[in-house]
Amino acid sequence: MNGDFIWRDAGRTVVFRRNGVAQATQLLREHEFEPFDLLTTPRGLAAAPELGAAAAGVHIVPAGSVPELAATLIETAASTSLVAFGGGRTIDVAKAVASATGARVAAIPTTMSGAEMTRIHRLPVGSESGVASMVRPALVVADPAAMTSQPEAELRASAMNALAHGADSLYTPFANPVSEMTALRGAELISTSLDQRREERSPAPLALGSLLCGYAIDSAMFGLHHVICQTLVRVCGTPHAETNAAILPRALALLLARVPDRLVDFVAAIATDPEDVEARVLELGGNPPGLGALGGDRDRLGSALDSMIARPELAFMPDPPDRAELEQLIESAW
Repeated sequence: MNGDFIWRDAGRTVVFRRNGVAQATQLLREHEFEPFDLLTTPRGLAAAPELGAAAAGVHIVPAGSVPELAATLIETAASTSLVAFGGGRTIDVAKAVASATGARVAAIPTTMSGAEMTRIHRLPVGSESGVASMVRPALVVADPAAMTSQPEAELRASAMNALAHGADSLYTPFANPVSEMTALRGAELISTSLDQRREERSPAPLALGSLLCGYAIDSAMFGLHHVICQTLVRVCGTPHAETNAAILPRALALLLARVPDRLVDFVAAIATDPEDVEARVLELGGNPPGLGALGGDRDRLGSALDSMIARPELAFMPDPPDRAELEQLIESAW
């Protein structure tokens, strides 16, 4: 299904609509997101000035760490409704602010980060304790053209992040028939779309694949791959999507050695076999640069490995790797 649709699920509404950004102000009004504060970037504000004009307040989200960025906005983003128009960092900041203030969040994604579909995010500095619950956006305006608007290299990196959501969700203790179904269908849509030349590619299947894989990881959580990538981003300073693209081929190879039965259908969904999965995912990701070329601080790798070993989510996979195996995997992607 590649046409427009509305998906209602457990208090959340996903509006998948071509020209959704152009209709966002109307959709926000229809779903009672007025008044609202807008969290966005300069690029986002330039792309949708009508959103800025309709907002009670506009907050530009710069580069930086989500906990620190969210902490600076808790007092100033004062509306009971927050609208995040941007990539994963912008949406995660809105969710983090809302976790402390109780605001509702609407997300209008401009990448395939999947943040719009999950209640997975970090908390504002100073709010790590006493927060009632994590926040999942109540409204998602998914415009396929906006979600797939990045330049090709960045788009493929973002798509590997989305593909990793599907892969990581398949082997955790929380995997279930619905998360498995959405992960596999999402992976198939992503891989099939990326096999097409950009000028021939419809944005709808790629965007839908991202939403489905985001749904899967929200339902079933994550393990090895995201433990590695999240930690590298936070400790070694590598960029988020590109880190996923560099690590995913190697993480899948390790996972297939540990849990082949849980990933055999995923391998088929991306049109390859277990022996060729690393090469296939490198191809889908556009043969991404290594972590060193991405600006990773190798001197902090030891600290990153210590943090990975301490992460409880690492135990969500059977027979988790030890520190030496993690180091070997990361070195292979450096």
